[in-house]
Amino acid sequence: MAENVEILPHAQNTQIGELKNIFVNGNYISTNQATLIQLLQPILDASHTRDRETSPPNSACFPGTRVNVIRTIVAWADSTLLWNTHVLWLHGFVGCGKSAIALAIALKFERRNRLVGSFFFFRNTGARSRMTRFATTLAFQLAAAIPEAAPFIKKAVTEEGLLGSSLVAQLRRLVYEPFKAAAKRVRLLKMSLLKGPFLIVIDGLDECEDRQDVQAFIDDMLDFFKKNPLVPLRFFITSRVEQHIQRRLEKGQVRLENLVNHCSRGDIDKFMDTCFEAEKRENPVVKAYIRNHGDWPAKKDKDQLVDHIGGSFIFASALFKYIVDPTDDQSTPMDRLPHTLNMNPGLDTLYAKTLSRSQHLPHFSDVISVLALTFEPLPIVGIAELLGIECFEVVRVLVNLQAIIHIPGTDDLPVTICHTSLRDFLTTESRSGCFFTPPSYYLQLSYRCSTFHAGQRPDTAATLYSIRCFAKHLEQFVRLPPTAQGPFPHFPQTLDDFYTYIFAKSENHPHFFDIISTVALTRKPTSVAEISELLSIETSEVIRVLVNLRPVINVPEGVYTQCFGAFMGSGQEFCHHVQAAQ
Repeated sequence: MAENVEILPHAQNTQIGELKNIFVNGNYISTNQATLIQLLQPILDASHTRDRETSPPNSACFPGTRVNVIRTIVAWADSTLLWNTHVLWLHGFVGCGKSAIALAIALKFERRNRLVGSFFFFRNTGARSRMTRFATTLAFQLAAAIPEAAPFIKKAVTEEGLLGSSLVAQLRRLVYEPFKAAAKRVRLLKMSLLKGPFLIVIDGLDECEDRQDVQAFIDDMLDFFKKNPLVPLRFFITSRVEQHIQRRLEKGQVRLENLVNHCSRGDIDKFMDTCFEAEKRENPVVKAYIRNHGDWPAKKDKDQLVDHIGGSFIFASALFKYIVDPTDDQSTPMDRLPHTLNMNPGLDTLYAKTLSRSQHLPHFSDVISVLALTFEPLPIVGIAELLGIECFEVVRVLVNLQAIIHIPGTDDLPVTICHTSLRDFLTTESRSGCFFTPPSYYLQLSYRCSTFHAGQRPDTAATLYSIRCFAKHLEQFVRLPPTAQGPFPHFPQTLDDFYTYIFAKSENHPHFFDIISTVALTRKPTSVAEISELLSIETSEVIRVLVNLRPVINVPEGVYTQCFGAFMGSGQEFCHHVQAAQ
């Protein structure tokens, strides 16, 4: 069947090539199991074993803290009582440590060989912020953790149409049913009876953008356990209190734990004590101050700081980084500590105070807008390429923001924000004020992405990102109400300007107006071959025009490959880079 060309682009499907001997959930999978990667296309950096420096959230429980809440969760997960709930929902406010606890639980049950899998959602990280590959990722982890389930998964995944079916169908056929079948085997039956049920950890469910799929997942999960009350499987879920999650999970089948009830002042006190002790050993300015003035901070000041922080570990961590920030040569840690006591509890004041350090620098607003609105984290070199500036100019802005942004050690690793609440802050004008990133900036990002399709190296971070995401930026802009679309301070000024810019790339072609008119006016999507036949011109002439219009027209991938093969002489290499990146 011929693929069609139609107005409005769609995101490309991701692909993962064959990989072998992969370390998943503490196990090396066999060559035979590795073929499941080709079939399932899992997200390999979604679990607790990911590199947290490059795949946030980068949070872990501070040694000696969170003891009581972890003990409570473990006791629930270990219970074999028939009336015990199969699902525990740990909820709490921003920054109170939900992800750190999820990591601790996953590691604990991995050591006990009872972890089926884990999935850590995180907004604006591509596939990890969607449900698209949630079921297949859990299925892949299940096959690695419980080899008895692998044959059932492999059989199910080869069923025609399953991977294109609903999330519920995929979870049933690839996760629930294979686990249920494997749990009847002698080894697993003995393990569950003697040691307790198996566990799946889902962190940051509120970070998932597919709200309807989240609701479908919860409803179907609870329905499965209602029909299979003896299955030795538990789900540990963490999230903020969002209405679409709360109204589904606040049921008798679910155990509810509010993390606020487990936030200990002693945990924050221990964390701050350890941090300050390390700083006193390593910071020459602090050591010199202590020699002349005695211990720092004074107990009353530290106690006041702990009281001010409340129960938020992310606030505690960010405040401490702000106090001891080595890039601030205008004041000392001793000067900055009293100022933190005047900050409103919460993160907004801290975000504003930190951002103000770089506000005066060139390209500040562009760099911050990229961090706020891109769909995947980019490395420093990628941000620089996308904005058309030098790497050092990006570093110059970011180096002052290390209290709230993770800056990697090299230019080719992604820059990530410490917490998604920063993105919420930047995109909410009532909170961020002069630091607000207007949604109209999506048009600027579409324009910048479109420039990477003409003569750019196909393997750079910005080029690969532009191929995957430029259509998404344009779609986000088109959805805005007219009042939010402009005027925009950079080219293009309006959406019409953007379209004019794109069309200008091909308008001198002798068949341009005939081709674009055919695409726009035909009543149904039309294939390249059909356009060629209708206009009595060569297919290559149609392709030559359409390749430059891909920001606004959905051109099939095969056509794009053919065009690059014909005009760049490197079509296969180009597609190899794209697939590898995806």
